[in-house]
Amino acid sequence: MKIAFIDPSLFTIPYDDALGEALADAGCAPRLYGRRLRSGETHGTALPYEAFFYRLSERLHGVLPSPLLRLAKGAEHAGDMLRLRRRLAMERPDIIHFQWAPLPVVDSRLLPAFRALAPTVLTVHDPTPFNGSARGAVQAIGASAIYDGFDHLIVHTEGGRKHLVASGIDERKISVIPHGPLRLPAASATAAAETSEVVSILLFGKIKHYKGLDLLIEAFARLPGDLQQRVRLRVVGEPYLPLEPLQERARGLGIADRIDWEPRFIDDAEIPSLLASASILAFPYRQIDASGVLMAGLEHGKPILASRLGAFAEMLQDGVHGRLVPPEDVPALAEGLAFLLADPLRAKAMGENVRALASEIPGWGEIATRTVGLYQRLVAARAITGADARRGAAPGGVLDLP
Repeated sequence: MKIAFIDPSLFTIPYDDALGEALADAGCAPRLYGRRLRSGETHGTALPYEAFFYRLSERLHGVLPSPLLRLAKGAEHAGDMLRLRRRLAMERPDIIHFQWAPLPVVDSRLLPAFRALAPTVLTVHDPTPFNGSARGAVQAIGASAIYDGFDHLIVHTEGGRKHLVASGIDERKISVIPHGPLRLPAASATAAAETSEVVSILLFGKIKHYKGLDLLIEAFARLPGDLQQRVRLRVVGEPYLPLEPLQERARGLGIADRIDWEPRFIDDAEIPSLLASASILAFPYRQIDASGVLMAGLEHGKPILASRLGAFAEMLQDGVHGRLVPPEDVPALAEGLAFLLADPLRAKAMGENVRALASEIPGWGEIATRTVGLYQRLVAARAITGADARRGAAPGGVLDLP
């Protein structure tokens, strides 16, 4: 079975690699179409990959101001999607699996041409499009409406499924297939040794509004003085919002000297050591379905402080793997931090419970099996629909899976 994987901006390279490798092991022939890799990004060898998108604008990355770069990228995206459709018309994949549709206003208009070639699937990594953090008004246009244009949708959690059904999506075209653990190279012995020297709360990843960094700063300022003085808050990742107001707020709260800021892109090779050196992993998110950082952090065995939503609510148990708190509840976030910091032995035991989760949740082999089963049902339903059309039957609006 030939699978065209489409992730134009490579938003989820580790996920693409892990699923693609598992599908290849299951006998499929996946191929990933994305942009070129940037410095510090890595891509596994098991999933054939083509740097198909944004050949011009990627050369201008870091040269043009962000607003101009987004305009150039948007214009190039439409042409690239048309070129890809022509390519796939020659390749004839059995399934066209979009990991992301980064420009819905354009993608929705071209989807019928892709659907004419093969059944189309979208993995809805964020049931709330872009977690409410679309980069610019144009990207947000049609971000939810585009779901209707695919033959089938995949979400990672039951909560994600309920969200889509509540928004009007036919539940017959939604499958829940979990996100597997992301395996990273082992952290160095030096990084592991550093873990015991500094007590640190780590917020890692792209810094966006929905990640709740502002909430974490407010909660950190509420910690009792003795805890606050022996802990550091470490903020690491590429910023997608202005940091100056957050830094000014930290100064106003008197905690600026307790926060370490590293506002930069993090090379893939750095991530294992970064996770290994943390004492607590913090996810004070306003909204989320599944989290790649969570899935990469499991095997590092760190207690987790997270909002009670998405994969955090479905995978983790409050008091067993860390603390789960209501979203946007600063007092509860502060109480959760204090709880984890007050008893290091208890926190360490919770971290070991987190490490055990990596072997308890569905692995990529099982995920591939479920995904291949979905592909086969879609192909079979397309064949039935095509036969009905040839007999003159009226086509249905949803591929009704056998």
